[in-house]
Order: sequence, then structure tokens, then C-alpha cells
Amino acid sequence: MPEIREHIPAAHQPDAEPAIKLIDVVRNYTRPRTSLLRSAPAVHALRGVNLEVKQGERFGIVGESGCGKSTLLRIIAALDRASSGHVIVEGTDITHLPERRLRFLRENLQLVFQDPMSSLDPRMRVRDIIAEPLVVQGHPASGQRVRELLEAVGLSADAGDRYPHQFSGGQRQRISIARALAPRPRILVADEPVSALDVSVRAQVLNLISDLVDELNLTLVFVSHDLSVVKHVCDRVAVMNAGQIVETGYTGDVYAAPQHPYTQRLVSAIPTLHRALSGATTTDLLATKGEPA
Repeated sequence: MPEIREHIPAAHQPDAEPAIKLIDVVRNYTRPRTSLLRSAPAVHALRGVNLEVKQGERFGIVGESGCGKSTLLRIIAALDRASSGHVIVEGTDITHLPERRLRFLRENLQLVFQDPMSSLDPRMRVRDIIAEPLVVQGHPASGQRVRELLEAVGLSADAGDRYPHQFSGGQRQRISIARALAPRPRILVADEPVSALDVSVRAQVLNLISDLVDELNLTLVFVSHDLSVVKHVCDRVAVMNAGQIVETGYTGDVYAAPQHPYTQRLVSAIPTLHRALSGATTTDLLATKGEPA
């Protein structure tokens, strides 16, 4: 099984405009009313999130399911809107911009989703899937560009004639990455890109993402529930819990010496061979405090 290559953080220009900046972002959802006498209950998905991602940085967001990671990504990509606060992408405040004024964002920021099978249209050939962002944004969708992208993600040119169901999970995620890179974005947002894949191919896809980010000089926002994966891929990491960022720092520092109690629990819950053989479940690991790994 291939190993995830260790990433060496690159130097960043301290005075450069941040790629992404969030200021006190709140997102509340209203649930359906269950009583005529009571107001509709609210779900507080994000509670005053502040973060800054530098140009060319690999920034990780880690936390357990339901902590608000995916909501945060959707707001960064303007697929959802904040209830309050400000979302600034490459110097432009997109918080209240109408869709017609977001074309620059659709070109410069692309997403790779968690489940490649559900994010790829099963009725379309791969070449059309990869070319779709170019067509939507009014760019020429040349066959040469599609072949270049297939080669970049390690697939043969004839893969463009096939359908998504004819590929393995890892190959489908490579197709998703090729589609995201088609319009030549500057920011790549990956939402749990390997969690739906078999363990044997996770390292391959992570190394591919890492190589492409370096080669194309992209800014990467990488979401995962696995701090050990983020440690290998990202320069800095923000730890989320219950809609809040509870700790931010360089990934190696957070991994080696977590400061917040929740981060300490996440680190202590990273599976080890000893714990796996002992039959410990995820619930057991998260409930464990201070036990040596």
C-alpha cells in the first residue's frame, strides 16, 4: 500500500491578500414548526467563525461529523449564504453578492466532493463531465484540454469515452479532480475527498491532490475528520467543534501538542494497531481522555 508523502510547508508572502477570509460568520437554519404556540426551532450550524487562508497555502479543517465543516465550505463557495458576518474571497466580499456577479468565484474556486459517484452524472461520458465547467462558463471545451486533464490525474485518453460506473471509486475521484481543474482555478476546496474510498487507494488520491496543488500553485482548503490525514497534506489546520473553531495552528504543532481539550480528544482518538486489536470503537476512542495511544 502506498504511503502518503510528507508535505513540507512552503513559504508565503506575509503582505499578500488572503485567498479566503471569514469574519464572525454565523449560519442559522430554521427547522419546521412543530407547534402553533411555539416559534420554529433554530439550528446554529456556525457560531462566529473567523479564519484566514493565505495565497498558496494548504489549509485543513478538521472535526467530527456534524460540527459544521461542510456548511463552512458551502458558504466559502457561495453555495449557501451566511446569516451574518463577512466572507471575503481574493479581496472581494461575496457575502451578499447576487449569483450573476459570482462568475469570478465559479471560475477561480472549484470543489471536489466526498462521494464521486453521486457528484458525477451517470448519463454523461467522462469527456463531457470534465468539459462541463468550461461549457457553463463560456470557454472552449477542446478535446485537447480534456486529454491533458485526464493525463494529469493519471487516466488514459480513452477513459473519456466511458461512463462513471465503469471506473473504480479511486478513478471516479480522479475524474472529479480533473473536472475541478478544468477552468484553471486558483483555489481548490476538497470536502472529505478520500473518506468514501477504499483504504488501499486513499494514499494515491491524496498524493495526487498534493502533487497537483504544488504543480499548479493552488490554494487548497482540505476538510477531513481525520487529523492524521490533514497532518500529511496541510500547512495549517483549524479544529472545529459545534460550529466553532476551537484551535488553529501549524498542523505539526497542533498534532504534536494540542491545546484545546477537544483537539486533545481528537488526537487521542486517532486509531492505532494496539487499539484496533483491542476492539475499541470510535465512540470508545472519543470518550477516552488522556489515555496514551
